[in-house]
Amino acid sequence: MKNAKLMKRASAQIAVLALMTSGASANAFTVDSSNQRTVTVTRATPAVTTTVTRAVPTPPPSNTVKTTKTLTPATVPTVSYRSQPTQTTYNTPTYTAPAAPVTPVTTMNTVNANHYNAPVFDQLAISTNSSAVAVLDLQSGDLIYSKNIDATRSIASVTKVMTAMVILDAGLDMREDITIIPSDLVGAKKASTNLRAGDRLSRSEFTLMMLMKSENPAAKALARTYPGGYDAFIRAMNDKAASLGMYQTSFSDSSGLDPRNVASANDLVKMMRAVSEEGRYQLIRNFSTAPSYDFYITNFNSGNRTYKANNTSRLVRSGGHSIGVSKTGFIREAGYCVVMETHVNNKPAVIVLLGANASQSRWNDAENILTELAYRR
Repeated sequence: MKNAKLMKRASAQIAVLALMTSGASANAFTVDSSNQRTVTVTRATPAVTTTVTRAVPTPPPSNTVKTTKTLTPATVPTVSYRSQPTQTTYNTPTYTAPAAPVTPVTTMNTVNANHYNAPVFDQLAISTNSSAVAVLDLQSGDLIYSKNIDATRSIASVTKVMTAMVILDAGLDMREDITIIPSDLVGAKKASTNLRAGDRLSRSEFTLMMLMKSENPAAKALARTYPGGYDAFIRAMNDKAASLGMYQTSFSDSSGLDPRNVASANDLVKMMRAVSEEGRYQLIRNFSTAPSYDFYITNFNSGNRTYKANNTSRLVRSGGHSIGVSKTGFIREAGYCVVMETHVNNKPAVIVLLGANASQSRWNDAENILTELAYRR
């Protein structure tokens, strides 16, 4: 019985490792329960199936018998990091001053009053309910819709994208097991969770759980096990933000429960652009767009169990849109938020929505933007 349970745990780890090494964003993946482990990754392109055979591991250690567990997971590719991330810049039009003062004749579309950096015909003719909105054309680097983009706001669980970036920048062993401790369950706010003290998963599985299900204790455990500890991790988050030119951004915790985690929509565009363009962050793309996953959790105190989790984004769960990166967020101070990268008509774009007063308003704004993007030429 113990062998069968540990076999389920090993197969789950292999599925996660397969996602880590895949070359494109995953929209869905499943793992069977037989000795022949089949990981199916469904993308916008035809499905790709990778089969990995796994030996049954030895049961976990008990009080009377010492056993060892040998895992031989897939090799994680080595990536090289730049010493200094590239500053993100946007295309800025150049104006030539007239020889003498003139009074220009201006035709202003009130919907587009907040827009800049793109010709009027290329802007999105929409209105939004979210407090701050930014839509970036990744091909041209132009902001094609903007609303209060420089206002500094609490960003809730959008924070977790930066948490994942710092973990990947550190080059940590994603196969290493991490165990939830009681302090991981305590945050700046009371938040529901399906995790318990003693729950044990690999670093890659907790990263998947954090990005897909937005589990706050997973984010805290990942930060706690960073070299130098939790405080060093928070410093690394702020250093990373500064290196990306996110000068209106500040982090106080790794999950987003702390309302002092703040940024502007403009800053979050820079973060999302880095995730979209840097190959080292492919895991964020894969994990944040997984619609669901069954985590087999080992807990030597309360017993092992399966945790069935779904993505917090209804757009990802529905599968009706081509989304490459996604993260939702909500606390009272932040309102309802979402950031995503999407491809419409083979054109990539970044969407940032902050401070919606209701979840439905957030998704209405997102779907209106996606629909308008589909009509762009």
